[in-house]
Amino acid sequence: MPPFASRSPRSASLLTLRAGPHALRLLRERGLRAHDVDVLPGASGGAKWLAIAGLDRYLFGHFLQGPRERPLHGIGSSIGSWRLAALGQRDPLAALARGHEAYIHHQRYSPRPGPDEVTRVLSACLDHLLGDTGAAELLTHPWLRTHVITTEGRGLAASPRRGAIATALALAAASNLVTRRSLGMQMTRTIFHAANVTSPFATLRDLPTTFRTLTSDNARDVLLASGSIPLLLHGVRIAGVPGVHWDGGITDYHLDLAFGEGEGLVLYPHFYAHVVPGWFDKALPWRRATGTNFARALLIAPSAAFVASLPGGKIPDRRDFYDLPEHERMRRWTQVVQQSEALGDELHALIESGHIADVVQPWTAAQR
Repeated sequence: MPPFASRSPRSASLLTLRAGPHALRLLRERGLRAHDVDVLPGASGGAKWLAIAGLDRYLFGHFLQGPRERPLHGIGSSIGSWRLAALGQRDPLAALARGHEAYIHHQRYSPRPGPDEVTRVLSACLDHLLGDTGAAELLTHPWLRTHVITTEGRGLAASPRRGAIATALALAAASNLVTRRSLGMQMTRTIFHAANVTSPFATLRDLPTTFRTLTSDNARDVLLASGSIPLLLHGVRIAGVPGVHWDGGITDYHLDLAFGEGEGLVLYPHFYAHVVPGWFDKALPWRRATGTNFARALLIAPSAAFVASLPGGKIPDRRDFYDLPEHERMRRWTQVVQQSEALGDELHALIESGHIADVVQPWTAAQR
């Protein structure tokens, strides 16, 4: 993948990069090196992943494929976990291509689809991304240790009745206005992983958290549950695990987590230059994460200029299903994926230049 010939490697016009103090120090000393990356978060966001498709292709298919001396811990919710499922396959570029194809072209719905239809369609999309052996490959990967976040419903949030679920969501949203910790009254963060005692997230205390084992037998259902938005899809009952499991983005929308101790980097390819902690925080501008948990993180996101160049001047989102005719939605989303290749090219150019630290914005604990 050649660097840009017409753009200075000391500038970044398509990307926004933010780094905490530890990450910035590493970048100044060494540049960005794959074997310095310890953690790879993947945020919720549905169709937004299409806007960073080219970034994923470069990172998953090229940058992260070099030799490693220690594991890479991936942690994702919703579409972020699906992206990790692509990275964890033997051919991550082919898996990403299948995932993008399914997400754009296989999502065809009747005018007013119910949870049965949406669950069926997205289940088929996930199966297309995984292929015949993707789940097994994810669990036997030589260096990726995948963590998938789901939300286990409690009380009314575990009910099969739509009215009860809607009430549980309303109660959770209202109590979340006071404190995120109140989410524990309605739901529990669950992290499925195969990292055993080596998981860097075992000490999370910000929300009630349960750890479960991710296996080749339950991985498909866990990944489906991690993206199952209440009222739009059905909750998922996972074999051998209690409760009904919903979208992991409810508790961890953009993953404002304590990423564990370590000397290496948290490499965070993201849709935005900001982080929203939970699903109910999306409409609360004061709830954006500070840099407290991101001291060793490098966040890489599309710049405002890149977003303005996309069809409609925005990143794809779920509203496109309602606002655009099907053929126009597919056309725009396909164009977004094509344009996003430039993001990977620009990051490659910055890394190869050795001056990536020159274009990084410092991210202090007080900044949102």
